[in-house]
Amino acid sequence: MADWTEHVIWWHVYPLGFVGADTTGADRTPTHRLRQIESWLDYLLDLGANGLALGPVFASRTHGYDTTDYFRVDPRLGDTADLEHLIAECHRRGIRVMLDGVFNHVGRDFAPLVAALADPAAAENALFRRTPAGELVAFEGHDALVTLDHDTPAVIALVIDVMTHWLDRGIDAWRLDAAYAMPAAFWANVLPRVRERHPQVYVMGEVLHGDYAGFVAASGVDTVTQYELWQAIWHALNEVNFFELDWALTRHTAFLGAFVPYTFIGNHDVTRLASQIHDERHHPHALVLLLTLGGTPAIYYGDERGLRAVKEQRAGGDDAVRPAYPLSAVDLDPADTAGTESFVLHQELIGLRRRHPWLHTATSRPLALTNTGYVIEVNDGSHHLVVALNLGDEILRVDTDAAQRLAGTAAAGPAGFTVPAHGWAVFG
Repeated sequence: MADWTEHVIWWHVYPLGFVGADTTGADRTPTHRLRQIESWLDYLLDLGANGLALGPVFASRTHGYDTTDYFRVDPRLGDTADLEHLIAECHRRGIRVMLDGVFNHVGRDFAPLVAALADPAAAENALFRRTPAGELVAFEGHDALVTLDHDTPAVIALVIDVMTHWLDRGIDAWRLDAAYAMPAAFWANVLPRVRERHPQVYVMGEVLHGDYAGFVAASGVDTVTQYELWQAIWHALNEVNFFELDWALTRHTAFLGAFVPYTFIGNHDVTRLASQIHDERHHPHALVLLLTLGGTPAIYYGDERGLRAVKEQRAGGDDAVRPAYPLSAVDLDPADTAGTESFVLHQELIGLRRRHPWLHTATSRPLALTNTGYVIEVNDGSHHLVVALNLGDEILRVDTDAAQRLAGTAAAGPAGFTVPAHGWAVFG
């Protein structure tokens, strides 16, 4: 994995939603909205992040995940010049750029698919998976999404060409959408050839569950999405059950022995944390965990301001979690005190992580555990912090002498501290 990833904190943006583009396919009027994101780059830095993880930017019919042309920027966002300009402006500020590669499936308007359907003898037919009866395979039942055939050399060559094309134009990283649906062997064929030309590329695969470490080892990706941790954080806080989180952190520690997971508490596919965790007093606890546990963290745009939205299982059900942002940060509502407070908390905790870069690979172990109280030590063998979370109505008392003895360090400072009801603390 590239050395620069140790210090990156991503701000994840879904571009079509962020700029207010129509995602139904009804209005595809060409614009240059992508440049609107440039006005938020200083905000990204002010937050404390230094990576811009972009959702789909390639030509598609609707929401971006039904790609029609991998080599063309979606006209609702702009053109190649707009994307290259955004990349350059990011790099001028020291910001890394990640693109979203939807390589499992394509949209019905994908030109090679149109050609294949028009002529059963066309060479383009080799790109697509079919059933024994000769029917195209839809992705997870979505007829508008046609699955590529990852066993064919033609698809391997296509994906290599796409990845290197945009790496040549300056991007630093790739997110592999629906990586869980593709054979690990496919990526084992693709990535070495991509890395021959771009050895510093960071590749993150979307994997929901299963053998994370096995997929990383077999595929050659650098990391995968840590959905297990996301699930355990919000569910444990919502259900007031730290035993669930402790079990997940045992798994997380094991993963860190093999790779550094891509960690998050929100993204474009899930209900907003502020809506998911019913007791708003416990919202900060999730962020504390994200920014003190090992991993490469990402903040989904809007979460830094405490936005609320619920994902629904229906057509357009993602729209609420993929909202438009104002034209620039100066257009944010100055009366939104809750949003400002959330932003400041993000700044403070990202600042804590910046002061302790070793947290990138830190593992954790429990020092005290009840349903409502959880005290963990995070360490990398040479450094440590104690993180205490309290979901209860009573004060949580933390014996830092005991914590330090467990950590193998000399006792220093106060003999202990207390965490207020429904509060949190970090000691180091």
